[in-house]
Amino acid sequence: MGKKITVTVIKADVGGFVGHSSVHSALIEKAQGMLKGSSLLIDSYVAHVGDDINLIMTHELGRNNGEIHQLAWDTFVACTEIAKKLKLYGAGQDLLADAFSGNIKGLGPGVAEMEFEERKSEPIIVFMADKTEPGAWNLPLYKIFADPFNTAGLVIDPSMHDGFIFEVRDLIENTRVTFSAPEEIYDMLVFIGAPGRYCIKRVFHKKTGEIAAVSSTQRLNLMAGRYVGKDDPVCIVRCQSGMPAVGEVLEPFTKPHLVSGWMRGSHSGPLMPVSMQEATPSRFDGPPRVVALGFQLAEGKLIGPQDFFADPAFDQARQMANEIANYMRTLGPFEPHRLHLDEMEYTTMPQVLKKLKDRFEKLR
Repeated sequence: MGKKITVTVIKADVGGFVGHSSVHSALIEKAQGMLKGSSLLIDSYVAHVGDDINLIMTHELGRNNGEIHQLAWDTFVACTEIAKKLKLYGAGQDLLADAFSGNIKGLGPGVAEMEFEERKSEPIIVFMADKTEPGAWNLPLYKIFADPFNTAGLVIDPSMHDGFIFEVRDLIENTRVTFSAPEEIYDMLVFIGAPGRYCIKRVFHKKTGEIAAVSSTQRLNLMAGRYVGKDDPVCIVRCQSGMPAVGEVLEPFTKPHLVSGWMRGSHSGPLMPVSMQEATPSRFDGPPRVVALGFQLAEGKLIGPQDFFADPAFDQARQMANEIANYMRTLGPFEPHRLHLDEMEYTTMPQVLKKLKDRFEKLR
């Protein structure tokens, strides 16, 4: 057995520049300095998408390690101080607690971690989204690991032909269930087709049991009991050598699917694949964006990144996303552009209902 490497991605919105659009360079520099100065890490990379800072870290301390989570928390707190000085929008909004308490889960930031033994070649892709929620990964992860029309390897690669195991979380009841693909696909789709509640948390290689993908499933409004912004999730996917090829992992994003979030976290809009440079949502605070950064791991070192969606091959996907955005915007405050009622409980809906409750008359 070789040594195991842990890849940890932790994200938070600790202040937007300007509004909800981007991250100020002073925050990025602060985060880079704190991670580079830590003896806990093998390597690190600080990325951003929209108004979120994404800390990509490698180490040998395993998942849910208190010291690693403390480092991320301290980094976000330090960045929040700068955000407050610069009067950035929503400074510290994703930090729901006043102090760290051993594990960052439940405190606001989103977390995706996986531990594995490095293969001879270990390509990974870190997906980072803004202006959307954890369920945004359901459709792409389904296509990557269960749809042979997307992933040819499910048919023609003997090492993938047996399929994958999906761990699905119920974010309301805080439970989990596993499905085996392909034989339980129809059962699984009943649940993952409702991404506001059921999210794919992890995917495992059926034959080897190896971790293949992991996503963040934190729901800020469920933690805070009020609307504090969408969750802007992250996802890590391993590629090649028994896992889907890099191109198979990226392919689902050529067709922008509708996700919840966008303006005030209360609208449906297309998930637009963009380079990190173009991950600056503006139109109606959107449309929602996704960035894909590829790395080769070498003894835990992050060789990269390759900014995959900077490729002109995704130009048509961006054009399609703009056309979908045009159509959805024509619906204004009407569903399905505006989210359905049970997703509106953290907006003005409860106050308006309370104000008008005496004007509702019973029909005889």
